[in-house]
Amino acid sequence: MLMMRLLRLQLQMMGAFAEFERNIIRQRQAEGIARAKDRGVYKGRKKTIDDNRIRKMKAEGHSVTEIAELVGVSRMTVYRTLG
Repeated sequence: MLMMRLLRLQLQMMGAFAEFERNIIRQRQAEGIARAKDRGVYKGRKKTIDDNRIRKMKAEGHSVTEIAELVGVSRMTVYRTLG
């Protein structure tokens, strides 16, 4: 019985250290991303769709579903662009 409790204690301690280490890694990663953004290196993904084309198609009377199919994106992307 005592051995089981000691084993459980050891596993809980290992889990606590792993969680602590993971939090440190996340913090360092966030700091690195922030520094990269400040330098202008981390800009994210380039746009693949033309927002003006979507707006123009909507003004011409196309439905959101039609626009999504013609442009090759999801309806949610069209809604996000128009919103």
